[in-house]
Amino acid sequence: MNLIAREHQRLDMPGGISYSPGLGDAMREKIIIATRKSPLALWQSKFVKARLEAAFPGLCVELLYIVTTGDRTQESLASIPEIGGKGLFTAELEESLAARETDLAVHSLKDLPTTLPDGFVIGAIPTRAPVNDVFVSRTGCSFAELPKASVIGTSSVRRSSQILRLRPDLKTVLIRGNVDTRIRKVRSPSGEYDGTLLAQAGVQRLGLEDQITEVLSTEAILPAPGQGALGIECRSDDAELLSALQALHDLRSMAEVTAERAFLQALGAGCNTPVAALARVTSDGNAARLRFKGRCLAPDGSRVLEVRGEGSLNEAITLGQSMAEQVLTKGFRELAG
Repeated sequence: MNLIAREHQRLDMPGGISYSPGLGDAMREKIIIATRKSPLALWQSKFVKARLEAAFPGLCVELLYIVTTGDRTQESLASIPEIGGKGLFTAELEESLAARETDLAVHSLKDLPTTLPDGFVIGAIPTRAPVNDVFVSRTGCSFAELPKASVIGTSSVRRSSQILRLRPDLKTVLIRGNVDTRIRKVRSPSGEYDGTLLAQAGVQRLGLEDQITEVLSTEAILPAPGQGALGIECRSDDAELLSALQALHDLRSMAEVTAERAFLQALGAGCNTPVAALARVTSDGNAARLRFKGRCLAPDGSRVLEVRGEGSLNEAITLGQSMAEQVLTKGFRELAG
């Protein structure tokens, strides 16, 4: 199961994986990050660049800008699944890694397929940002206050189905573009959209918190598996870099997203299937536990399957898989159509 680098499978440590400051003694002098040029992609890549250069003084980290198929189709009227799925924003980055033009790529983990191509691994997951979705309103009203027949723009079937579950009187339509572009479209005087849902982490990373009308609870809108987390992808044979990336790795965040991605992978669900999941590390003074909630929906939100469970941090993959088995038993195949 290609969920994360094998070097980081141990989940028995209470905090982030420790590393030795002397690790940088044998570190190469330069690392090149493959990155898209969208504002969020650049923020993420620059964040990793700063963290690496702080951990290894003297290391030079450069960015190589790459245009992906997803970037070229941002203004398309087709949905992401219709164009090609999650690989839209990763394929060209992985090609540069395979050609050894670059050393790593930084992704929003929720956008990264659960199974990576042979030769690639997720080398590190930094501390996770907020996982919630936020509502951006054209008029400033809350989600609950939206008038009937209001139009919500989203390119996510997970969001669309949960919106309709809560408010079947609303209409969801396709909206494409980067985070700032979607906000601008909603704020447009033309009034094509009455609102949109976005990941809180992305909005905050871009310094656009003042555009948030409402932070939605995870009970109302359960996030996508891996939401709020970054995934640093590199070649599986780059032992030196994998070792160095431990300086950025957060064990608790990894346990959470590993369970969520195991759930998604075991369901065999793609980006055209409304699946949401959230695992959280909790502690009551004893050993840390991983609490999980999964939600699968019919596209129109008319039917919902939910599962809950918990396990130890070492059982992240097993927990996600067992939750998926429960959903399958409850009729996921019929739900997904």
